[in-house]
Amino acid sequence: MKIRAFQDGDMEAITEIYALSKLDELRYESGTFELLTLAQDEPRLQALMASKIFVYDDGGVLGYGAVFEHEIRALFVHPQARGKGVGKSLLEHLISHAGTPAVLYVAKSNAPAKAMYQKYGFAVTKEFETLYNGKPVLANEMVRESGCV
Repeated sequence: MKIRAFQDGDMEAITEIYALSKLDELRYESGTFELLTLAQDEPRLQALMASKIFVYDDGGVLGYGAVFEHEIRALFVHPQARGKGVGKSLLEHLISHAGTPAVLYVAKSNAPAKAMYQKYGFAVTKEFETLYNGKPVLANEMVRESGCV
C-alpha cells in the first residue's frame, strides 16, 4: 500500500477509475443517469486539477482522492479494489491534508458512503439540489469539525 502524490502518468488510471465508479454514487437515485466522462465534464476536471491529488498505488493505481483547501473534492476506488481498505486509507490521508473543518459533498441517497464518512466524524450540515449531466440530484454537505475520531 502506498499513497503518493499524483503524477502526470496517473491520468489514464484516474480517468478509468472515474468512469467505472462515478455512476455508483448515483445508484440509489430514482431514474437512470448517463456517464459524463471526466474529459467531458470540464468544470469537474478543472476542479480536480486545481486540487492536491493523491493516488493509492499498489503496483497500479487502485484509487484516488483530491483536496482543495478544506474540501475533499474526490474519493474514488476501482470497483475491483473495493472492500480492501483502499477508500478508508485514502479518506484518512485526505482528512490529514484537509485540516479542520473538513468538508465534502455526497449524493443524499448514497447511504454507504455517508456511513463511512460518519464513522470518521463527518455530519450532514446541508441538503441542496445539484445537477449531474443535466439531471437533478439531492446532495448533502458533510463537515468534520476538530476533535473528531
